[in-house]
Amino acid sequence: MQKNFSLKPYNTFGVEVKADWFTDIDSEEQLLTIIDDLPEMPKLILGGGSNILFLKDFKGIVIHNNIKGKKIIEETETHITVAVKGGENWHDFVMWAVENNYGGIENLALIPGKVGTAPIQNIGAYGAEVKDVITLVHTLNMTNCVPKKFDNTACQFKYRDSIFKKPENKGLYFINEVHFKLTKKHHILKMDYGAIQEVLKQQNKLQPNLEDIAQAVIKIRQSKLPDPNKTGNAGSFFKNPYISDRKRRQLLLKYPDMPFYKTNQKEVYKIPAGWLIEKAGWKGQQFGPVGVHPKQALVIVNYGGATGKQIKALADKIIADIKQKFEINLHPEVNFI
Repeated sequence: MQKNFSLKPYNTFGVEVKADWFTDIDSEEQLLTIIDDLPEMPKLILGGGSNILFLKDFKGIVIHNNIKGKKIIEETETHITVAVKGGENWHDFVMWAVENNYGGIENLALIPGKVGTAPIQNIGAYGAEVKDVITLVHTLNMTNCVPKKFDNTACQFKYRDSIFKKPENKGLYFINEVHFKLTKKHHILKMDYGAIQEVLKQQNKLQPNLEDIAQAVIKIRQSKLPDPNKTGNAGSFFKNPYISDRKRRQLLLKYPDMPFYKTNQKEVYKIPAGWLIEKAGWKGQQFGPVGVHPKQALVIVNYGGATGKQIKALADKIIADIKQKFEINLHPEVNFI
Protein backbone atom coordinates (compact mmCIF):
# COMPACT_ATOMS: atom_id res chain seq x y z
CA MET A 1 0.00 0.00 0.00
CA GLN A 2 1.55 3.27 -1.15
CA LYS A 3 0.40 6.78 -0.23
CA ASN A 4 0.07 9.87 -2.46
CA PHE A 5 0.96 7.72 -5.48
CA SER A 6 1.51 9.06 -9.02
CA LEU A 7 -0.74 7.41 -11.60
CA LYS A 8 1.11 8.84 -14.59
CA PRO A 9 2.75 5.49 -15.51
CA TYR A 10 -0.60 3.73 -15.07
CA ASN A 11 -2.69 5.60 -17.65
CA THR A 12 -1.82 5.61 -21.34
CA PHE A 13 -2.68 9.30 -21.66
CA GLY A 14 0.26 9.94 -19.33
CA VAL A 15 -1.76 12.41 -17.26
CA GLU A 16 -0.11 13.37 -13.98
CA VAL A 17 -2.62 12.70 -11.21
CA LYS A 18 -2.24 11.08 -7.83
CA ALA A 19 -4.15 8.55 -5.79
CA ASP A 20 -4.45 8.86 -2.02
CA TRP A 21 -3.51 5.18 -1.89
CA PHE A 22 -2.33 2.61 -4.42
CA THR A 23 -1.73 -1.13 -4.31
CA ASP A 24 -1.07 -4.05 -6.65
CA ILE A 25 -2.99 -7.27 -6.15
CA ASP A 26 -2.12 -10.68 -7.54
CA SER A 27 -4.85 -12.69 -5.83
CA GLU A 28 -8.55 -12.38 -5.13
CA GLU A 29 -7.81 -12.90 -1.44
CA GLN A 30 -5.86 -9.64 -1.37
CA LEU A 31 -8.85 -7.82 -2.85
CA LEU A 32 -11.18 -9.33 -0.25
CA THR A 33 -8.87 -8.16 2.51
CA ILE A 34 -8.86 -4.60 1.16
CA ILE A 35 -12.65 -4.51 0.87
CA ASP A 36 -13.01 -5.92 4.39
CA ASP A 37 -10.44 -3.59 5.96
CA LEU A 38 -11.49 -0.42 4.12
CA PRO A 39 -15.24 -0.71 3.55
CA GLU A 40 -15.91 3.04 3.33
CA MET A 41 -12.93 4.11 1.23
CA PRO A 42 -13.68 4.82 -2.48
CA LYS A 43 -12.04 2.21 -4.70
CA LEU A 44 -10.98 2.16 -8.33
CA ILE A 45 -9.95 -1.03 -10.10
CA LEU A 46 -7.27 -0.22 -12.67
CA GLY A 47 -6.21 -2.56 -15.46
CA GLY A 48 -3.97 -1.31 -18.23
CA GLY A 49 -5.21 2.29 -17.91
CA SER A 50 -5.75 2.36 -21.67
CA ASN A 51 -9.38 3.48 -21.75
CA ILE A 52 -9.47 6.00 -18.94
CA LEU A 53 -8.97 9.74 -18.59
CA PHE A 54 -8.24 11.11 -15.15
CA LEU A 55 -9.69 14.59 -14.69
CA LYS A 56 -8.44 14.98 -11.12
CA ASP A 57 -6.63 13.19 -8.30
CA PHE A 58 -8.36 10.07 -7.01
CA LYS A 59 -9.53 10.43 -3.43
CA GLY A 60 -9.43 6.82 -2.35
CA ILE A 61 -7.51 3.66 -3.16
CA VAL A 62 -6.54 2.56 -6.66
CA ILE A 63 -6.26 -1.22 -6.95
CA HIS A 64 -4.10 -2.38 -9.84
CA ASN A 65 -5.27 -5.79 -11.06
CA ASN A 66 -2.27 -8.04 -11.59
CA ILE A 67 -4.03 -11.39 -11.11
CA LYS A 68 -2.74 -13.69 -13.85
CA GLY A 69 -3.27 -17.18 -15.16
CA LYS A 70 -5.10 -19.12 -17.86
CA LYS A 71 -6.28 -22.68 -18.20
CA ILE A 72 -8.19 -24.80 -20.68
CA ILE A 73 -11.50 -25.88 -19.17
CA GLU A 74 -13.21 -27.56 -22.12
CA GLU A 75 -12.13 -28.91 -25.49
CA THR A 76 -13.84 -30.54 -28.45
CA GLU A 77 -12.74 -31.31 -32.00
CA THR A 78 -13.82 -27.86 -33.16
CA HIS A 79 -13.58 -25.53 -30.15
CA ILE A 80 -11.64 -24.85 -26.98
CA THR A 81 -12.76 -22.84 -23.94
CA VAL A 82 -10.08 -20.99 -22.00
CA ALA A 83 -10.48 -19.35 -18.58
CA VAL A 84 -8.25 -16.26 -18.34
CA LYS A 85 -7.63 -14.14 -15.25
CA GLY A 86 -8.45 -10.45 -15.49
CA GLY A 87 -4.91 -9.22 -14.91
CA GLU A 88 -3.51 -10.89 -18.03
CA ASN A 89 -2.32 -8.56 -20.79
CA TRP A 90 -4.87 -8.63 -23.62
CA HIS A 91 -2.44 -8.59 -26.55
CA ASP A 92 -0.30 -11.30 -24.93
CA PHE A 93 -3.41 -13.48 -24.65
CA VAL A 94 -4.30 -12.86 -28.30
CA MET A 95 -0.82 -13.87 -29.43
CA TRP A 96 -0.89 -16.96 -27.19
CA ALA A 97 -4.15 -18.01 -28.86
CA VAL A 98 -2.74 -17.37 -32.34
CA GLU A 99 0.44 -19.33 -31.59
CA ASN A 100 -1.69 -22.26 -30.46
CA ASN A 101 -3.96 -21.95 -33.53
CA TYR A 102 -7.02 -20.95 -31.51
CA GLY A 103 -9.18 -18.59 -33.56
CA GLY A 104 -11.68 -15.84 -32.89
CA ILE A 105 -9.62 -12.99 -31.44
CA GLU A 106 -6.84 -12.56 -34.01
CA ASN A 107 -8.47 -9.36 -35.33
CA LEU A 108 -8.20 -7.89 -31.83
CA ALA A 109 -4.40 -7.97 -31.73
CA LEU A 110 -2.49 -5.01 -30.27
CA ILE A 111 -5.50 -3.56 -28.44
CA PRO A 112 -4.02 -2.20 -25.21
CA GLY A 113 -5.33 -3.13 -21.79
CA LYS A 114 -6.02 -6.25 -19.80
CA VAL A 115 -8.40 -9.18 -20.14
CA GLY A 116 -10.58 -7.98 -17.26
CA THR A 117 -11.50 -4.76 -19.05
CA ALA A 118 -12.29 -6.43 -22.39
CA PRO A 119 -15.91 -7.39 -21.54
CA ILE A 120 -16.66 -4.02 -19.92
CA GLN A 121 -15.97 -2.16 -23.13
CA ASN A 122 -16.88 -5.04 -25.46
CA ILE A 123 -13.65 -4.25 -27.26
CA GLY A 124 -13.67 -4.60 -31.02
CA ALA A 125 -11.67 -3.91 -34.14
CA TYR A 126 -11.55 -4.85 -37.82
CA GLY A 127 -14.94 -6.55 -37.93
CA ALA A 128 -14.63 -8.49 -34.68
CA GLU A 129 -15.99 -7.95 -31.17
CA VAL A 130 -15.01 -9.77 -28.01
CA LYS A 131 -18.68 -10.53 -27.25
CA ASP A 132 -18.56 -13.10 -30.06
CA VAL A 133 -16.22 -15.36 -28.09
CA ILE A 134 -17.06 -14.67 -24.41
CA THR A 135 -19.14 -17.36 -22.71
CA LEU A 136 -18.82 -16.41 -19.03
CA VAL A 137 -17.55 -13.57 -16.85
CA HIS A 138 -16.66 -14.20 -13.19
CA THR A 139 -17.07 -11.14 -10.97
CA LEU A 140 -16.89 -10.09 -7.35
CA ASN A 141 -19.25 -7.47 -5.93
CA MET A 142 -17.08 -4.66 -4.54
CA THR A 143 -19.57 -3.75 -1.81
CA ASN A 144 -20.53 -7.12 -0.28
CA CYS A 145 -17.83 -9.46 -1.68
CA VAL A 146 -20.47 -11.75 -3.21
CA PRO A 147 -19.25 -13.57 -6.35
CA LYS A 148 -21.50 -13.49 -9.41
CA LYS A 149 -21.23 -15.08 -12.84
CA PHE A 150 -22.57 -13.46 -16.00
CA ASP A 151 -23.15 -15.56 -19.11
CA ASN A 152 -23.01 -13.95 -22.53
CA THR A 153 -26.67 -12.93 -22.51
CA ALA A 154 -26.51 -11.49 -18.98
CA CYS A 155 -23.57 -9.31 -20.04
CA GLN A 156 -25.99 -7.36 -22.28
CA PHE A 157 -23.31 -6.71 -24.86
CA LYS A 158 -23.82 -3.89 -27.35
CA TYR A 159 -21.48 -1.84 -29.50
CA ARG A 160 -18.65 -0.80 -27.11
CA ASP A 161 -21.03 -1.41 -24.23
CA SER A 162 -22.09 -3.96 -21.62
CA ILE A 163 -23.99 -4.26 -18.36
CA PHE A 164 -20.76 -3.36 -16.55
CA LYS A 165 -20.78 0.14 -18.07
CA LYS A 166 -24.26 1.04 -16.86
CA PRO A 167 -24.18 3.98 -14.41
CA GLU A 168 -25.61 1.90 -11.58
CA ASN A 169 -22.92 -0.76 -12.07
CA LYS A 170 -19.92 1.51 -12.57
CA GLY A 171 -17.16 0.25 -10.28
CA LEU A 172 -19.48 -2.30 -8.70
CA TYR A 173 -18.02 -5.47 -10.20
CA PHE A 174 -14.43 -6.65 -10.12
CA ILE A 175 -13.86 -8.95 -13.10
CA ASN A 176 -11.67 -11.78 -11.92
CA GLU A 177 -11.91 -14.23 -14.82
CA VAL A 178 -13.27 -14.41 -18.36
CA HIS A 179 -14.08 -17.55 -20.34
CA PHE A 180 -13.45 -17.50 -24.11
CA LYS A 181 -14.71 -20.09 -26.59
CA LEU A 182 -12.21 -20.17 -29.45
CA THR A 183 -12.16 -22.16 -32.68
CA LYS A 184 -9.78 -24.98 -33.56
CA LYS A 185 -11.09 -25.28 -37.13
CA HIS A 186 -11.37 -21.89 -38.76
CA HIS A 187 -14.02 -21.94 -41.48
CA ILE A 188 -14.50 -18.18 -41.63
CA LEU A 189 -11.72 -15.65 -41.13
CA LYS A 190 -12.65 -11.97 -40.96
CA MET A 191 -10.65 -10.16 -43.60
CA ASP A 192 -13.13 -7.76 -45.20
CA TYR A 193 -12.85 -4.86 -42.75
CA GLY A 194 -10.40 -2.03 -43.13
CA ALA A 195 -7.15 -2.63 -44.97
CA ILE A 196 -6.61 -6.27 -43.93
CA GLN A 197 -7.08 -7.72 -47.41
CA GLU A 198 -4.85 -5.06 -48.92
CA VAL A 199 -2.02 -5.84 -46.50
CA LEU A 200 -2.41 -9.59 -47.04
CA LYS A 201 -2.32 -9.06 -50.80
CA GLN A 202 0.86 -6.98 -50.51
CA GLN A 203 2.43 -9.81 -48.54
CA ASN A 204 1.22 -12.39 -51.09
CA LYS A 205 -0.80 -14.22 -48.43
CA LEU A 206 -3.34 -15.89 -50.71
CA GLN A 207 -4.51 -18.38 -48.09
CA PRO A 208 -3.88 -16.54 -44.81
CA ASN A 209 -3.88 -18.19 -41.42
CA LEU A 210 -4.51 -16.72 -37.96
CA GLU A 211 -0.92 -15.50 -37.65
CA ASP A 212 -1.15 -13.71 -41.00
CA ILE A 213 -4.31 -11.87 -40.00
CA ALA A 214 -2.98 -10.92 -36.57
CA GLN A 215 0.26 -9.58 -38.10
CA ALA A 216 -1.72 -7.64 -40.72
CA VAL A 217 -3.80 -6.03 -37.97
CA ILE A 218 -0.66 -5.21 -35.99
CA LYS A 219 0.93 -3.60 -39.04
CA ILE A 220 -2.18 -1.49 -39.74
CA ARG A 221 -2.54 -0.37 -36.13
CA GLN A 222 1.15 0.54 -35.84
CA SER A 223 0.95 2.59 -39.05
CA LYS A 224 -2.09 4.57 -37.91
CA LEU A 225 -1.98 4.77 -34.12
CA PRO A 226 0.64 6.47 -31.95
CA ASP A 227 2.60 4.40 -29.43
CA PRO A 228 1.30 5.42 -25.97
CA ASN A 229 4.80 4.86 -24.58
CA LYS A 230 5.92 7.79 -26.72
CA THR A 231 2.80 9.92 -27.16
CA GLY A 232 0.01 9.83 -24.58
CA ASN A 233 -3.30 8.54 -25.98
CA ALA A 234 -6.07 6.04 -25.38
CA GLY A 235 -6.51 4.82 -28.94
CA SER A 236 -9.93 5.60 -30.39
CA PHE A 237 -11.44 8.36 -28.27
CA PHE A 238 -14.92 8.24 -29.82
CA LYS A 239 -17.41 5.55 -30.75
CA ASN A 240 -18.56 5.30 -34.36
CA PRO A 241 -22.08 6.79 -34.39
CA TYR A 242 -25.17 4.93 -35.58
CA ILE A 243 -27.63 6.81 -37.77
CA SER A 244 -30.93 6.06 -39.50
CA ASP A 245 -31.13 5.27 -43.20
CA ARG A 246 -33.01 8.52 -43.72
CA LYS A 247 -30.22 10.51 -42.09
CA ARG A 248 -27.64 8.60 -44.10
CA ARG A 249 -29.36 9.46 -47.39
CA GLN A 250 -29.59 13.12 -46.39
CA LEU A 251 -25.87 13.27 -45.64
CA LEU A 252 -24.93 11.49 -48.87
CA LEU A 253 -26.58 14.26 -50.86
CA LYS A 254 -24.13 16.71 -49.32
CA TYR A 255 -21.18 14.34 -48.81
CA PRO A 256 -21.29 11.67 -51.56
CA ASP A 257 -17.88 10.37 -50.43
CA MET A 258 -19.11 9.56 -46.91
CA PRO A 259 -18.34 5.94 -45.96
CA PHE A 260 -20.96 3.90 -44.11
CA TYR A 261 -21.51 0.34 -42.92
CA LYS A 262 -24.62 -1.75 -42.45
CA THR A 263 -25.44 -2.90 -38.92
CA ASN A 264 -27.52 -5.80 -37.67
CA GLN A 265 -30.34 -3.33 -37.02
CA LYS A 266 -32.82 -2.67 -39.80
CA GLU A 267 -32.24 0.64 -41.62
CA VAL A 268 -29.47 1.63 -39.18
CA TYR A 269 -25.96 2.44 -40.42
CA LYS A 270 -22.61 3.05 -38.77
CA ILE A 271 -20.59 6.10 -39.82
CA PRO A 272 -16.84 6.26 -39.09
CA ALA A 273 -16.32 8.92 -36.43
CA GLY A 274 -12.80 9.44 -37.76
CA TRP A 275 -14.20 10.47 -41.15
CA LEU A 276 -16.56 13.00 -39.55
CA ILE A 277 -13.76 14.51 -37.46
CA GLU A 278 -11.37 14.67 -40.41
CA LYS A 279 -14.07 16.17 -42.67
CA ALA A 280 -14.69 18.84 -40.05
CA GLY A 281 -11.02 19.82 -40.22
CA TRP A 282 -9.77 18.60 -36.84
CA LYS A 283 -7.25 16.01 -38.02
CA GLY A 284 -3.69 17.05 -37.16
CA GLN A 285 -4.76 20.14 -35.23
CA GLN A 286 -2.72 20.92 -32.10
CA PHE A 287 -3.65 23.20 -29.24
CA GLY A 288 -0.73 23.55 -26.86
CA PRO A 289 -0.06 20.17 -25.26
CA VAL A 290 -3.13 18.45 -26.77
CA GLY A 291 -4.21 17.68 -30.31
CA VAL A 292 -5.79 15.33 -32.83
CA HIS A 293 -3.37 12.79 -34.27
CA PRO A 294 -2.24 13.61 -37.84
CA LYS A 295 -2.65 10.00 -39.02
CA GLN A 296 -5.90 9.04 -37.25
CA ALA A 297 -8.57 11.62 -36.45
CA LEU A 298 -10.17 9.30 -33.86
CA VAL A 299 -7.15 9.69 -31.59
CA ILE A 300 -6.70 12.61 -29.21
CA VAL A 301 -3.11 12.88 -27.99
CA ASN A 302 -1.21 14.35 -25.07
CA TYR A 303 1.96 15.83 -26.57
CA GLY A 304 3.33 16.33 -23.07
CA GLY A 305 2.13 17.87 -19.86
CA ALA A 306 -1.56 18.05 -20.70
CA THR A 307 -4.13 17.68 -17.94
CA GLY A 308 -7.16 15.46 -18.20
CA LYS A 309 -9.38 18.54 -18.24
CA GLN A 310 -7.48 19.97 -21.24
CA ILE A 311 -7.93 16.69 -23.13
CA LYS A 312 -11.64 16.54 -22.31
CA ALA A 313 -12.08 20.20 -23.30
CA LEU A 314 -10.76 19.40 -26.79
CA ALA A 315 -13.04 16.36 -27.01
CA ASP A 316 -16.03 18.52 -26.01
CA LYS A 317 -15.21 21.05 -28.75
CA ILE A 318 -15.02 18.28 -31.34
CA ILE A 319 -18.35 16.83 -30.18
CA ALA A 320 -20.02 20.24 -30.42
CA ASP A 321 -18.57 20.90 -33.87
CA ILE A 322 -19.68 17.52 -35.27
CA LYS A 323 -23.15 18.15 -33.86
CA GLN A 324 -23.27 21.57 -35.51
CA LYS A 325 -21.92 20.43 -38.90
CA PHE A 326 -23.55 17.01 -39.30
CA GLU A 327 -26.31 16.90 -36.65
CA ILE A 328 -24.71 13.72 -35.32
CA ASN A 329 -23.94 13.07 -31.67
CA LEU A 330 -20.48 11.69 -30.94
CA HIS A 331 -19.96 9.71 -27.74
CA PRO A 332 -16.59 9.03 -26.08
CA GLU A 333 -15.27 5.49 -25.71
CA VAL A 334 -12.98 6.74 -22.98
CA ASN A 335 -14.17 6.65 -19.36
CA PHE A 336 -13.77 9.84 -17.36
CA ILE A 337 -12.65 9.58 -13.73
